[in-house]
Amino acid sequence: MVLMLGWTATALAQAPGPSAPPVSSVSASAAAPDSNAAKARAALNAMVQALGGDRWLNTQDSFVKGRIAAFYEGKPTGVTVLYWQWKTPDAMRVDLTEGKHDKDNWVQVFSAHQCWEITYQGLRPMQKDTCAAANRLQDHSIEQAVKVWMKNPTTMLTYDGQSLAERHLAEQVTLLSADNDAITIQMDAQTHLPLSCSWSWRDPVYHDKNVDAEEFDDYHVIDGLPTPFTLTRVHNGDTTQQRFVLKAAYNVPLPENGFDVDAIAARVVRH
Repeated sequence: MVLMLGWTATALAQAPGPSAPPVSSVSASAAAPDSNAAKARAALNAMVQALGGDRWLNTQDSFVKGRIAAFYEGKPTGVTVLYWQWKTPDAMRVDLTEGKHDKDNWVQVFSAHQCWEITYQGLRPMQKDTCAAANRLQDHSIEQAVKVWMKNPTTMLTYDGQSLAERHLAEQVTLLSADNDAITIQMDAQTHLPLSCSWSWRDPVYHDKNVDAEEFDDYHVIDGLPTPFTLTRVHNGDTTQQRFVLKAAYNVPLPENGFDVDAIAARVVRH
């Protein structure tokens, strides 16, 4: 009996009492996500600096002249149009032409998630699916990722590592919003300039998942800001459109009544 009591007392003395997990394991598990998010933020901040830092962040508007090439099932159709684009943080206008006749000219205006198209026949809302695609492109752009998503405290940042992207060693970061929307950005590991941004969405009718992306290449420094002169749009792995910039400028005067669809319609129809 004395031996049993002695063993029990010894066992109780040696047995660990109820306590929290070792401090080191708690710190490691908590530090891992924080470290990953910090690495993602550092990569995005390096991208912003590569794009021009505060000058890029404070750009008020931009102008681009270029040519758009159409694709079907990932192959070029041979159809191209000339375009002029003016863009502000709140709106965008694109003038396009297929030829030398007025009836071949048209204007697109995007503002407050509304999309308008003006031709010689007059003003009309853009097709619903085309407008939705344009809004998704705007909402998942590099500018929105940096100026809106990154500033939202509910946005989660994850560093996805390095991989090859179009013969470039790329760093990949994903931004995840509170409503489970996401933007994935790939940046050149050496220059830190963006190579692509992509996002997924579900078809409102068929509910299947789609992945869209915009890719950036052939950077030129314009007004002190690196500017991609080749932009490629991809849908579910197939190229749908390429834009080749011929001229670009920043903080330039906008056309008179540049985003007033009624004023534009009056001018286009009259001509």
